[in-house]
Amino acid sequence: MTSVDDVPHGSRSVLLTVSGVIDETPDARSIEFAVPDELRDRFVYKPGQFLTLRIPSDRTGSVARCYSLASSPFTDDRPKVTVKRTLEGYGSNWVCDNLAVGDTVEVLPPSGHFTPKNLDDDLLLLAAGSGITPVISILKSALSQGTGKVVLLYANQDEASVIFAAELRELAAQYPDRLLVTHWLVSLNGLPSVPQLALAAAPYLSYQAFMCGPGLFMDAVHRALDDLGVPRSHVRSEVFNSLAGDPFTDSTPVELSDEDAADAATVDVELDGEVHKLSWPRKQTLVDIMLAKGIDVPYSCQEGECGSCACTVLEGKVEMDNAEILDPEDIENGYVLGCQSHPVSDYVKIEF
Repeated sequence: MTSVDDVPHGSRSVLLTVSGVIDETPDARSIEFAVPDELRDRFVYKPGQFLTLRIPSDRTGSVARCYSLASSPFTDDRPKVTVKRTLEGYGSNWVCDNLAVGDTVEVLPPSGHFTPKNLDDDLLLLAAGSGITPVISILKSALSQGTGKVVLLYANQDEASVIFAAELRELAAQYPDRLLVTHWLVSLNGLPSVPQLALAAAPYLSYQAFMCGPGLFMDAVHRALDDLGVPRSHVRSEVFNSLAGDPFTDSTPVELSDEDAADAATVDVELDGEVHKLSWPRKQTLVDIMLAKGIDVPYSCQEGECGSCACTVLEGKVEMDNAEILDPEDIENGYVLGCQSHPVSDYVKIEF
């Protein structure tokens, strides 16, 4: 029996019990969690979001890893993450080798912005390998709750490596007029090229595009959609990095002088339809000041590595300590990371 600890390491994390383990392919497993009634409100999630798991490590005590929820909040009883082994991937191999029903895992609440604003939209979903995990959550949710058409292009090495193959067949049969699934097998067709991806996506230029997969696949999809003239505002991508910090430990507030407080900017932050007017000292990040005011701001790593706190600057100007996870086009469109942002102008307006 595996247990990371008897109590959580911070105020935001909880211990969840593994209620199911499913072998999806020879190198991918799904882990289902039982969520107690008293924690259900904290584990309400949107399609495409992820969980952050605390994984024990002999060298560092623990590591934090983000895994997408492959379940749908509308069609599945319990949240489920799906993990595929990666070469020398400590976290993925530990999960696949060790977790069993009855084990406990320390988990942060759902997070992430890789989710449709409107499930009635027509969706073009492009996935490769384990990139299917957030994509199938979106797919199942849109079919269950929405009215639009859903097109999935799913690339894998071979037929044996197709995660959720049976489930996708069943959904295609259940929604023949709304769901089109196209599989791309590298063993038969080679790696999908930019022209081939553009040809596959060309009939769906008006659709909202969501992509997730290895870096080379994502780069090729981006170039294909750019060549087709699809605006970046219609394209969402999900990228996960191994988190270097410890998001499970509560952060220490930055100490401010009277001079720091006097030089603070003013920010209007819109979150979940509510606007908060706050004083924003320039040494503090946006996430810091929102947490200090007891606002339930979305965040996970506070290192600029996961994208959970991505938001949009509508007015004013900010600077970021670390913005590597954002594309240049995202930054041009006003996207910033709340955990890395400091005010430059005296007034800033931000929307989550």
